[in-house]
Amino acid sequence: METSLAEVEFLALSENRVEVLRLLAEGPRDRSELAAETGASQATLGRILRDFEERSWVERRGGEYTATGTGRLVSRGFTDLLDILATERELRGVVEYLPAEELTFDLRHLSDATVTVPSGTRPDAPLQRLLDLEREGEEIRAFSHAFNERSLSLTAERAREGDMEFRGVFSQGAIDALASDDELRRVLRQLLDAEDASVRVYDGDVPLAGSIVDGVVNLLVRDESGVLRAAIDTDDDVVLSWAEDTFTAYWEAATPFDRRDLWD
Repeated sequence: METSLAEVEFLALSENRVEVLRLLAEGPRDRSELAAETGASQATLGRILRDFEERSWVERRGGEYTATGTGRLVSRGFTDLLDILATERELRGVVEYLPAEELTFDLRHLSDATVTVPSGTRPDAPLQRLLDLEREGEEIRAFSHAFNERSLSLTAERAREGDMEFRGVFSQGAIDALASDDELRRVLRQLLDAEDASVRVYDGDVPLAGSIVDGVVNLLVRDESGVLRAAIDTDDDVVLSWAEDTFTAYWEAATPFDRRDLWD
């Protein structure tokens, strides 16, 4: 263990070492190419390459260097570690609120996600992030345990004007909350009357508030009290596939909602 940690430390203490090994794992390069791509001096590259050759991570073939099988293994493993740490850093402030059992994909696929949290000057920043997506989207699919008044109004207006197609599946609790409010009930009717909008009701718990807007997945993250803590959105293919499968599962298990089910 100590020896392995020493090797991790050896790489971690130098960005140039990490980058040189990554480049050589991609393919052969000579020292001039390495200097151009890393910005490292020839003296620095000389030390790095000697250290790598001593560890049998790289080998020289003529005027070029290339990673060995073990060198590629080390580079791939270290890159994976960096990706994991980058993802953890992105999610550190909101991870306690994530419904981990529902997020069945590898969280590393959120490494490039945009995480929007409230601030003193923008307490509604997470919701605003979703509204920005919905304002421009042409196709929206949503699955959620709650409606948001601003999101509902925007969606109803755009669907009524024929600017977008909307399909949403919501828990019975979300529908009941809307139906108990006169104004929200009116807006929901407008949404239901739109030609390109349809809503279904899921008879069970929907622990997520998720939307797919033109291939971008948005998750609204709330704490146990229902306070909005963050918006996470990404166009990662794996997360998108998960979101599409999740939406489809809820949609197929849900019941079509008729505006006549709303009382006056």
